[in-house]
Amino acid sequence: QLQASGGGLVQAGGSLTLSCTASGRTFRDYDMAWFRQAPGKEREFVSAMRYRGGATLYADSVKGRFTISRDNAKNMVYLQMDSLKPDDTAVYYCTTTPRVAYSALAVPSSYAYWGQGTQVTVSS
Repeated sequence: QLQASGGGLVQAGGSLTLSCTASGRTFRDYDMAWFRQAPGKEREFVSAMRYRGGATLYADSVKGRFTISRDNAKNMVYLQMDSLKPDDTAVYYCTTTPRVAYSALAVPSSYAYWGQGTQVTVSS
């Protein structure tokens, strides 16, 4: 099970940190990621981190503003979001799966387990 939290309402230029707690198994050997979905749009890749805190991947739209991290001892993954823009408004989902190819990290269908999502709203 995955439980995302930390969403909320923030002004443009502000920051939020999302957290995702994984339970039920040890996710040390799992790739973890964040996706988002805005109303009327498809689910969009945001960022991923390889198992055991390895390589990271970011969507171009968030590169340089968002930072993904994980604490395997606590089975948690985080998304630090800075310089937020109104276009970042969406429901943010954390997700995880056993190791996949690096090229598959940005593909929603690569992931086996999804959390319920947390709403992020950025006002202009």
